[in-house]
Amino acid sequence: MSAAASPPLDDLVACPQCDTLHHAARLPVNTRAHCQRCGIVLMTSQPAAMARILSLALTAFIMMIAAVSFPFLTLDAGGLNNATSVIDAVLAFNDGYAFPLAVAVAFFIVVIPLIRLGALIYALGPLVREQKPRSGARAAFGLAERLRPWSMAEIFIVGVTVALIKVAGMAVVTIGPAFWAFAGVVVITVLKDQLICRYSIWEALDQAAR
Repeated sequence: MSAAASPPLDDLVACPQCDTLHHAARLPVNTRAHCQRCGIVLMTSQPAAMARILSLALTAFIMMIAAVSFPFLTLDAGGLNNATSVIDAVLAFNDGYAFPLAVAVAFFIVVIPLIRLGALIYALGPLVREQKPRSGARAAFGLAERLRPWSMAEIFIVGVTVALIKVAGMAVVTIGPAFWAFAGVVVITVLKDQLICRYSIWEALDQAAR
């Protein structure tokens, strides 16, 4: 294709999976556009999707606060009873050389997920209400996307589940409300990420800011 016939860069969409370039086009309502090479979803046209994403992000944020505030599980062995919270699990590594591990655990399973959810709520809130985006909305959504690989609440739940299976034969384990809250956060996060169309959100932020 000659330079004169090249389409404007704003009309091109790069596949996040294989980097194939596609022409952006307005989609009919409730349809999806897939990459021609790898089949990943590139664009969606679901008017209610952004409201659903915001609702799920708010729900996950509240459940994450609950997961940190309530007991995670209780162990009863030989007449000794011990209740543990997420904060207790983090503080278990705060001695000596294990302190950096405590910081990493706190960031990956609590701080980063909360920051990502808060950034999404900050960026999408005005768009759902059809208002002008807040100052820094694009930066907030970009931060949420960059933090996505580092939000590891689901890995924490998998690790805890494996540990519970091993401990169940040696002690009576009672699962607390924080465990179910954390599990709910993982499920909601998966559903939310399935709804997110990054191209549509970037376009909505650009158009609303004009």
